This record gives sequence, structure tokens and C-alpha cells, in this order.
Amino acid sequence: MRILEELSPKQVFYYFEEICSIPHGSGNVEQISDFLADFGRKQGLEVYQDSLKNVILIKEATKGYEDKDAVILQGHMDMVCVKKQDCQKDMQTEGLDLFIDGEYVGAKGTSLGGDDGIAVAYILAILSSDDISHPRIEAIITVDEEVGMEGATGVDLSMLKGKQLLNIDSEEEGYLLTSCAGGARVKCKIPVTYKTNPIQRDDVEDADKIVAVQLKVSGLIGGHSGVEIHKMRANANLVLAGVLKELLDAEVDYSLVSMSGGVADNAIAAASRAVIAFEKRSMDLVEHLVKGMEQKLRIQYAQIDPDISIQISEKQLAEPISSLFHAELEKIIDLMLSLPNGVQAMSQDIEGLVETSLNMGILKLDDSEISMDYAVRSSVSKSKEELIDLMKELTIKAGGYCLVSGEYPAWEYRKASPLREKMCRIYEEMYGARPVIQATHAGLECGILASKIEGLDCISFGPDMKDIHTAEERLHIMSTKRTYDYLLKVLAE
Repeated sequence: MRILEELSPKQVFYYFEEICSIPHGSGNVEQISDFLADFGRKQGLEVYQDSLKNVILIKEATKGYEDKDAVILQGHMDMVCVKKQDCQKDMQTEGLDLFIDGEYVGAKGTSLGGDDGIAVAYILAILSSDDISHPRIEAIITVDEEVGMEGATGVDLSMLKGKQLLNIDSEEEGYLLTSCAGGARVKCKIPVTYKTNPIQRDDVEDADKIVAVQLKVSGLIGGHSGVEIHKMRANANLVLAGVLKELLDAEVDYSLVSMSGGVADNAIAAASRAVIAFEKRSMDLVEHLVKGMEQKLRIQYAQIDPDISIQISEKQLAEPISSLFHAELEKIIDLMLSLPNGVQAMSQDIEGLVETSLNMGILKLDDSEISMDYAVRSSVSKSKEELIDLMKELTIKAGGYCLVSGEYPAWEYRKASPLREKMCRIYEEMYGARPVIQATHAGLECGILASKIEGLDCISFGPDMKDIHTAEERLHIMSTKRTYDYLLKVLAE
């Protein structure tokens, strides 16, 4: 049974539900890419699918629009996969379970992928229609936008004729985005070594005196590190580091067995966990310190992350227990807490706009190293470079190194934009008010694509969505229809 079949626009929600039935998290795009390429072939379109799995679909102009300039429609096929702690869904192999909640569409226990599945649904609905008037349409559907924009960076656009691009990757109706920050992915890594003794001292030989516990930080809202970084929400990875630091400062003699947190570098970490081992006689102290830390955090984040929780539970581990040497543990925690995180500077030109920020989205300890993955953003290239240099300096001092990848340029504001003027006029004619012209701190592919097509005029827009990159993500139904109607009107002129 189709959940969205009664919603309008019918074809848009039909294709959105089709997309949601296919696993399409970043790095897991082969199936959705093949679906899009097959769609294009069945529709008789010009189809290009490259080795990265980007897909370009071209449909010639309808009758009467042959002399109009081609228009590029653009979105990305990958989504950020986030799920609630109790959700058992395997998002690598299973589609989403959609539901309708009043004015919104959501997915049970997981993120929805409205970012950017709704753009793909719009594009497929237009390309499959026989009664929509439009010029030549060149649709670019990229891969892995959410993990560094590698698709946009690698895509070949030499076959395109269009000089106007509609990027449908924004989450607030009535806003036209005209510039965005540049960014990069930065991995801060420190090599580690393990010992088999489960605690720091060598004079405790009786395994019965040792207990292992899991510390789990959960209940956080999380969110998109570009759109919502200014809201100062708690980052679970840093909360966990703070708890471990508190235990060290209280001279709890523990070993770190494992640690992990977050799901994507551009998503504020909503959950994180660590397993530590220590003498059982310290259990009361550990529980007391953890509870005290939780109470402090609930006061600190009462209005921002009211459900923040730090749970402690005993963990059965195989013997012998491998854990980090104490000196390495201190070094790692100190680095996690000394590396900058969150908003670093606000724009001096646009009130309320974040200029520079970074987010520790993923924390992972494996057999050989600990890795902290950051999304770094800035609308000022020099500020971005200086921030990355600082991260490198701090990490090298701690005995580690940094890997920088996925760099993308800022999308600069275009003073003369016929596309912007046209879209403002049409919006005002349809809705009686001018749209808000805005810059965004979130990264968009427009800057990369503009560097590939000389003179490209870009606008980014989209329907209302909330809590993207979280399990509470919702897509507004009527806003989806209004935005689609608006898109069709823009194409028809």
C-alpha cells in the first residue's frame, strides 16, 4: 500500500515515495543512481551516468519553447541516514517507513531524506509529464553531496547548454538563496596503542575486581551543522569527552575500551558512547560523577536540548580486555576538548549569518587510531584556511595528523542576476509578497557547478522542512505543492 498516494501533487509524492523505498544514504547510492538512469531511458531522455554514479537527464523543450534558453534543474540523490536509538532498521539495505502526521510527512524512527529527495521527486515528475510547458531541461542529480560534494566536484557538464540553474536544496519556502559558505571535510587522527591490562595499575590481577560499563550520551536533538549550528545545540561527542575528562579529574583509575559517536560530519552528533573499565570499588564514585554531570548539562541545555541524558550500564566483555594506555587517553580527551567546535565568527556584512563554523560530526576509535571528522565552513576563504591550520597545529602537537578533503568554494553573490529578478517577480505575482533574498551558511553545490559553467546564474530554493539530518525530520505537504507550482511557473516563462 502506498502511504502518500492521496497527496498532491500526485506525481511528486509518487516519485518521492519511490525514492524513499530505495536505500540511498551517502556512499550507498548505486541502487538509486541506477533507478534514475533507468527512469531516464524509459522516458526516452538523453541519459548520462558517470563512474561516480552522478546522473544527468536531458529533455528537449516542449512545443513553443524551442527558442527559450535551457534551464538546469539540480539536486542530490544521497541523504543523511540517522535513526533513533531503538530503531532496528538497516538503512543500508531497507527503505524508509513513511507516515503522514497532519501537515507533514515523516519516516518512522529515521531521517526522511527530504534533503534532497524532494528535489529529485520534483525533477522526475516534470520529466515524466506530457502536459507541462518548459524549455530544454538539463537535470543534474549528484551523489554524496552530504559527505563533501564529491559528485558535484567530479561531474562532467560539457554536454549542457544551460546558463541558468535552479538548485532545489533549501528548506524554507519564500526564501531565495543567492550565496553560500565554502567548506571542507577535516579528519583529525591520532595513532593509538592498546594494552591488555584492563586498568592503569599493574597490581590488580583479580579480574573479579574489574567492572566494565558503557557510558551513553543520548536524547540530543542534533541537526544540520550548516543550518542549525547557530542554535548552540549540544554535541554528543563533546559531551562524552567532558564526562571522560570529569572522571580523569576526579582521579578515577579507568581504561578506555571503545568510543564512537555521530553519523555524519555535517550532522551535529545526537548520540555517543564509550566503554570504560575500572575497579569495582570505584563504581559508586563513577555513578555519582556521571549523574552530577547529567544534572549540570540538563540545566545548561534546558531550553536547547531538554532531553539530554547520560546513561551508565554494566557491559560484559571478553577477556582479556584491551584498552588504551593512560597517557594516550589523556592526550585524546585533551585534544577533543581543545579543538574548536561550533560557531567561530558571525558575518560582519549580513546580520544573523554565521560566517565561520565547524562541527565534530563523527568520533571513532578503532584498532589503530582515533578519528574525529569535522565539517568546516566559512564564507571567507582566509578564515577557513586559518581554522584548518589551527586544527592541524593542535592535532600535530597531540601526536596526530589531519586529512583535508572535499573542499568546495563559496558561492559568491551575483549583483546582476536576471534569474533572481524573474523569480522574485513571479513569486510576488503568485503570492502577493516578495521572497526573502538570503545567504546561507550551509554548503550548496552551486559554487562548484558555477566554476564549471562560465556565467552560470544560480538560485537555490525549496519547500518547508524541519529538523533535517535528524530522526524528527519532516516535510511540509502544502509547502511542497506551492513550491512545485512556483517551479512550474518559473519554467513556463
